[in-house]
Amino acid sequence: MSGGRAGSGLMAFWAGFDEDYVLRYQQWHNCEHVPERVSIPGFLRGRRYRAMDSAPNFLMMYDTASPEVLSSEAYLNALNNPTPWTQEALTHFRAPVRNIYRFLAEAGAAGPFVAPWVTALRFNLPEGDSLDASSWLQALAEARGVDLVQLWQVDETASMIMTKERKIYGGGPGQQQYLALIERHLPHGEADTIVSSVGGFANLRDEFAGNYWLEIAHTAPLKGTKP
Repeated sequence: MSGGRAGSGLMAFWAGFDEDYVLRYQQWHNCEHVPERVSIPGFLRGRRYRAMDSAPNFLMMYDTASPEVLSSEAYLNALNNPTPWTQEALTHFRAPVRNIYRFLAEAGAAGPFVAPWVTALRFNLPEGDSLDASSWLQALAEARGVDLVQLWQVDETASMIMTKERKIYGGGPGQQQYLALIERHLPHGEADTIVSSVGGFANLRDEFAGNYWLEIAHTAPLKGTKP
């Protein structure tokens, strides 16, 4: 599967981890958790990115066919029956933020591979402001090194569902309603001002931006193969 949007649903999870548990976390996530998740019906791809700056250490994302997959019986069953390794790993999450999103718009074109670098910008708009993002997204997509820019909006109902896993890690949704996900084929530079230098949304509020590089990506198994 190439980079870009795989479906109209997205779960994004930002978190840090106890320093002495990071390798154990990566082993769990690579070898058990992501393969388990992408075997659930409607899951298309799982990715993990690592922060290049002061953002939480990791950004974990799952692309789904629709947002409804992320409140489906099959997914909630997995969330309410975590494996022993999952129960262990979740106790080491620090400052977790987890949101479920619905796709709104995009500009640009996906690269040939899963994006090796991404910028993730969470934000709100001032009360009463409308969201006409086409020119802003297009300007971002035309920036050097950028392939695709996607705009997502939080599905509040799905994001707030309480599960056994959530009770363990203790986190919830962030306050920002929107996510701009900027997929890149060139690395972030020290003087990278891709978000702040592009006009269109002059009054973004509660901004939280992070630059990340790809650690792992798993796609859903092909039909007729073992998950």
